[in-house]
Amino acid sequence: MSEGPYFTSVLRLTFVAMSGIYIHIPFCKQACHYCDFHFSTNLKHKTNIIDAICDELSFRESEFKNTTVQTIYFGGGTPSVLEVEEIEKIIQTVFDHYAVGAHPEITLEANPDDLTEEKLISFSKTRINRLSIGVQSFFEEDLQLMNRAHNATEAHQCIEQAVRYFPNISIDLIYGIPGMSSERWRDNLNKAIDLKVPHISSYALTVEENTALKSFIEKGIVPQVEDEVAQEHFEILLDVMELHHFKNYEFSNFGKEGFFSQNNTAYWTGKSYIGIGPSAHSFDGKRRGWNINNNVKYMKSIQAGELPMETEELTLVDRYNEYIMTGLRTIYGVSLQKVETDYGLNFKEYLLKQAADYLNDHLLYLDGDSLLVTRKGKFLSDGIASELFMVNLS
Repeated sequence: MSEGPYFTSVLRLTFVAMSGIYIHIPFCKQACHYCDFHFSTNLKHKTNIIDAICDELSFRESEFKNTTVQTIYFGGGTPSVLEVEEIEKIIQTVFDHYAVGAHPEITLEANPDDLTEEKLISFSKTRINRLSIGVQSFFEEDLQLMNRAHNATEAHQCIEQAVRYFPNISIDLIYGIPGMSSERWRDNLNKAIDLKVPHISSYALTVEENTALKSFIEKGIVPQVEDEVAQEHFEILLDVMELHHFKNYEFSNFGKEGFFSQNNTAYWTGKSYIGIGPSAHSFDGKRRGWNINNNVKYMKSIQAGELPMETEELTLVDRYNEYIMTGLRTIYGVSLQKVETDYGLNFKEYLLKQAADYLNDHLLYLDGDSLLVTRKGKFLSDGIASELFMVNLS
């Protein structure tokens, strides 16, 4: 790591109890057509960015002085483009500056084309104990439409090899892709089941602004993404996952018992986390912060001893809305007692009033103290949550 500079900073966040560290690796081999995350295909500044990430970790250790780190998550971008030694350097920096729990979950996002058997063996000898592999589809036509760097053969072979070295593996699969039939989607899921993957994260293809996919759709090169197809695929997803004893513990996440992502669970249940690297976000329960989403500006700010992070103080209404949005997506639901205790009786009364029609339509249900989404309401959960939000008039 480079010599630690003296840092000046905007308002720092304050964390307590158990938290996680998210590390954003802003590099990819090529741009996927649907992606609007922050990344660069130019690896010119890779070494300097890694040094800056380590410096930021060192600088921000005071934010976690009363905190035990339980999860470390490498996201991106594509963290697997880094060399094993570079990943180890970042992990060692975390252990040098933070109180890490006895058995932390350390996840590396990876793409199949990066995970040669040699690299899998090397990763397995580090403190990484969980892989999240961006398969997206086991079919060539889908991968080409999305401009993924790997092919269908690499996707299958990578998982076959990975399960030999990492018992805790998740794969990403995308549904609702133009041209994807229900049969092909079911085949995707069955291939994952056959490969004995214990966790699947599955998302509907969304069309984001300023992406190649949006441009192709507008020009008629790629057909429109259809909500009806996505909903049909989602119902198939629920059926197949239930048949094979995967628990839908969060809207997009399915795991066998003992394989729920600790990182995902912490995020969706409102735990605090610190985000390191360009564009990374942080959250301490009352404030949110985000780093600048420009690699060179991030690197130069860190080198100059400045933390390029903006922060936002969340109002009581903001925090209530955040809890509703995240809680409804999980098997834990929204606790009425927590709403009353943390936000006030008026918030609880408002919530029940807004939820009444959805309860009558069997899109929501009450289980004791918890408000949860029914299977019928799952695909609509984000829309339902927005109707339960309170307007922030301040």
